[in-house]
Amino acid sequence: MDPVTIEIIKYGTVFIAEEMGVALRNTAFSPNIKDRRDHSCAIATINGEIVAQAEHIPVHLGSLFIGVKNILKYLDREGIELSQGDIIVTNDPYIAGTHLNDVMLLKPIYVGNKILGYLVNKAHHVDVGGSSPGSISIDAKSLIEEGFIIPPIKIVERNRLREDIIKILQSNVRVPRYFKGDLMAQIASLNVGEKRILELVNHYGYDTVLESWNAVLAYTEKFAKSKIRELVETYNLAGTYRAHEFMELSNNSLVKISVSISISRESIQVDFNGTDPQVNEPLNAVYGVTVAATTFALKAVIDPQMPMNSGFYRVVKIQAPRGSLVNPEPPAPVGGGNVETSQRIVDVILKALSKALPNRIPAASCGTMTNVMIGGRDWVFYETIACGSGGRPTSDGIDGIHTNMTNTLNTPIEVIEQDYPLLFTRYELREDSEGPGKYRGGLGITRAFMVLEDNVILTIFSERSITKPWGIAGGKEASPSEHYIIRSNGEIERLSSKSKVVLKRGDIVVINTPGGGGYGDPCARDRELVLRDISEGKISLEKAMKYYCFEES
Repeated sequence: MDPVTIEIIKYGTVFIAEEMGVALRNTAFSPNIKDRRDHSCAIATINGEIVAQAEHIPVHLGSLFIGVKNILKYLDREGIELSQGDIIVTNDPYIAGTHLNDVMLLKPIYVGNKILGYLVNKAHHVDVGGSSPGSISIDAKSLIEEGFIIPPIKIVERNRLREDIIKILQSNVRVPRYFKGDLMAQIASLNVGEKRILELVNHYGYDTVLESWNAVLAYTEKFAKSKIRELVETYNLAGTYRAHEFMELSNNSLVKISVSISISRESIQVDFNGTDPQVNEPLNAVYGVTVAATTFALKAVIDPQMPMNSGFYRVVKIQAPRGSLVNPEPPAPVGGGNVETSQRIVDVILKALSKALPNRIPAASCGTMTNVMIGGRDWVFYETIACGSGGRPTSDGIDGIHTNMTNTLNTPIEVIEQDYPLLFTRYELREDSEGPGKYRGGLGITRAFMVLEDNVILTIFSERSITKPWGIAGGKEASPSEHYIIRSNGEIERLSSKSKVVLKRGDIVVINTPGGGGYGDPCARDRELVLRDISEGKISLEKAMKYYCFEES
């Protein structure tokens, strides 16, 4: 085929996925999607291989490689045929590949009487029932306690919306209008994608588009092999690299994630054998999450700019023992595995590779999404809060940014205060939270708000309150997370990384996210940079004198 045509169709397909995301965001109801952009879109071949994806949420996108194929297998097993105008919906984590909040839709692309491929999206719905507002509970012992489970079913059948199913689902959530509004936005997104793909087919023809997609997958396979071979030859990288990391349970005990990464000339094998068994609380990460986090970390090391599609998995294989923390058996709860364990999987992959590539791997980022869920009688609010990224081999980490497996934005304070009974009192960079280094880690965030009504339930699901983001090449650890409540009577109530409490009017919630680890000897940091950080209130004079060999003059 003409390579120019292949490139045009390749990028045309990618931008169709991007346009799907714009349509989803612009028509969504909840701030979590329309403002924070907690959604993802992709396009798959008839075999279920992802051929194009928008630059959305890493934990969504990586899991779609698993979710699409799982749905197609389920439909085949159950004898469910997809007709033109059908849309499948599911949120079952053991099929879709993340957690119950992430509702996944799939629509076949019919060209005449033949299927060309599938349009897919995921969106994080702010509430899907369960025992806690926001549906990410710290005390769930099984999946059923986290919310309703939707097996793959037709939410649209031959272009007819199944209002009866939507009413059932709305009856099981705390904010029905958000649920239906966001679901309709997802449907609109797929319809936009279908229209654009058919325009592409009308211009180039069914066979040309199909052949181009197959060529794109083959190119990514070839490209990944060449990049791995280049790394192996440049850094003498062939071998096996191991590391482990820990997650914090609700009782403050730790569970282990172990990884072994075997690199040969043109392939990579990742094995999580040695990871602790699944636990009786929602820190378990389904296999789709493990694949997503591993993919993100490896791609960041191999080549952050490389094209990403299912061709990558012809070169990289990921194994995770069944019944473990990173591949649990149902009905284990998994709500926090998607948002927190995914972050630690990235950390452990990078830690293992840092032994072979010390000049390419940054220090640890904060390692948590810091999930805040809060709800009253008829409202629910959810957000993740930014933190610090790790110091890098040639530059500081970034202050106050969403890192690794999340690619969302902050919710604007103006939006929150308009829609919810919350009043923000602080939103600033957290002084001295960085990991000291020649290139310091990024600063975490302090975010605080007052509750303006009684009987509000707050859930915090975070990490790194006991373990700290690690430094590298002589850099130091960053500050851990620290959350507390200032009660209306002035009493301070300390919270663990996983807490659920009832708030009253006038209570203030203070969230302090971790910074990123430091890179290199802090004493080698340029004095002018230290002075700048002190003058901007990012580092205190006391910390500068303790860690950065800074002397007052």
